[in-house]
Parts: sequence; structure tokens; C-alpha cells
Amino acid sequence: MARSDLIIDLVKAGVSGDQDSVRVTAEAIAADERSKKHEGVANRIVKALSTPPKPGVNGRPSGPATRLRDGSGGIQHRETHRPLQSLFLEKQTRAACLELVEEQQRADVLRAHGLEPRHRLLLVGPPGNGKTSLAESLAYEMALPFFVVRYDAIITSYLGDTATRLRRLFDFVRTEPCVLFFDEFDAIGKERGDLHETGEIKRVVTTLLLQLDDLPSYCVLVGATNHPELLDRATWRRFEIKLELGRPTDDQMTDYFASRMKEFKDNFGFTAKRLRAAIAPKNFSEAEDFFMDIHRRRAMAQGNVTFRTLVKDRVNAWASQHGSVIGDDRSTDPATA
Repeated sequence: MARSDLIIDLVKAGVSGDQDSVRVTAEAIAADERSKKHEGVANRIVKALSTPPKPGVNGRPSGPATRLRDGSGGIQHRETHRPLQSLFLEKQTRAACLELVEEQQRADVLRAHGLEPRHRLLLVGPPGNGKTSLAESLAYEMALPFFVVRYDAIITSYLGDTATRLRRLFDFVRTEPCVLFFDEFDAIGKERGDLHETGEIKRVVTTLLLQLDDLPSYCVLVGATNHPELLDRATWRRFEIKLELGRPTDDQMTDYFASRMKEFKDNFGFTAKRLRAAIAPKNFSEAEDFFMDIHRRRAMAQGNVTFRTLVKDRVNAWASQHGSVIGDDRSTDPATA
């Protein structure tokens, strides 16, 4: 490998647009590689130096002003705070995630046997059931940066520009180990055989496939979709692990309610099972909204109402908004709760 100081000098020269320094530094790297008997690498560097510069405005070589921006503008870096054990997952799903984490953390063992860890995961299921939370938890467990793709900065109406921005994004994430999360993955991984789609989406999918193939195994890509039937078949095959996160079972939701109720250290007047039945959330997202509502109203009340009265009010408000009415006395009676 070339000396690190020469590589740094080459990057500085390239960024500043100093073509003379680029050539001098590249030649020094070639000489360094030749001294190590790396004739093939040295010859390729010398050949690359003979490549004519691309013309810019009025035929002049393009300078720093025409450099493409890196792909960091297409991602959002989020902090991670959710350990995997905090999620309520099916046994098989949890086991698959733990295997992925172990393979990434012990990649050196696999490479000693000529193998690479799996690093492409697809999460399928209706909204609100924890796909984003699971991606975040994987980043937390692996102690890796969690990057979320911003489609508003990637998808444009200009011909070919979306594919270009997508390439830049992948070039950027390759610079360090990370977890890259594509929510609504079908937005760019659509079936190319769809007659209603334009040629542009086909170019984007082709670019995406090439980038997925070239993504190093230290970059973990997690895609999430509510509509797996829309995904291109070749895109689907690129994922080494596919997990379905369906609607939580009653037992899973009851466990979730029991866990969240412990945050308050107060008497709800409900058991976890009874409260879950009274709210009847369709997914974890709705259940979380309910508990956040209690947190807000409790802060606003400033101790002027009892906690049980506040909970009773929130339960009835929730039931009213969702088209049903919860009885007052029996629903909050500890004997029947």
C-alpha cells in the first residue's frame, strides 16, 4: 500500500485543483509502489497519468469550481439509542439480526476463511411496525454511524441526475463502515418491467444494482418497504437477508404496554392487557403515540389531576377518535382491569 503521507498529499492536491501537484504526487506513489516490486500498480498509475483532462468551459480543463459535490448531502446522520433487546420481535427475526451483528463484529474470522459477512438486509411489512427502529438498533449494536437516505436530495426531475446523485451517495458511504438505511426502498428499486414507468427509473435501478454489487461488506445496507411487490426482481435478489415485520401479536403488544407503563411509576388503574385491549392499537407506532400523549398531558396537568383520572381521560379520548367508547367505571375499576 502507498505511504499514507503521499495519499494525503494527493487528496489535497486534487481537492485544490492543483494539477501539477497531483502529477508529482502520483509519480511519487508510482515510484514507491515500484520499489516494493508492485510493478502492476505502478504501471497503472503511470498509464492513468497519461489520460487527457476532460474539457470544461470554452475547452479549458475544468477546475475546482466544476467539481461535483460529495454524496453527504443525500444522507442524514442520526444518533442511535435503541438496543436490540428493547424491541419486541419474533424469535426468528431477532435470531437473524443477532447473526448479522455477529458476522459484522467478527468479520475477521470469516475473512480468514475466505468469506465476507452478510451486509444487505431487506425489511418488509406494513407501516408502523418497527422497520426504522430495527435498522437503528442494528447500527446501535454494531456501534456504527446510522445514515438515512434523503430522497428529496437524491431524486430530481432532470434526466440522468438522480442516477448521478445516487452514485455520489454510495461513493461517500464507502469511506467508512456504517449502516445505510433506505426507507420506502421501492421509491428507487421499482420493477423495470412496469409499463407505466419511464426510462429514467430504469436507469436509476440499473445504477442502484451496480452500486449494491460494489458496496463493501463493512457498509451494511438496510432497505425497508411496505410494497415488496413493487420491487425489481433483480433488486430483490441482491438482499442476502429478508425479514418480514408484520402486525404485532396481542402478546407482543401486551408486553410492549407493560414495558411502557413502567416508565411512569404510577397506578394506571389498568393492567397492561386491559389497557392494550382498551386502546387496541394497530401497530407499535400507534401505541407509542398513545404513551407520548400521556406524557404530554401529564406535563401539562402539573399535578392538578390524579394520574388515574388523566389515564381514564386519555383512554376515552383515544376511543372516541377511533370510533368506539370505553365504559367509564368498569374500564378503570382495578377489580376488573
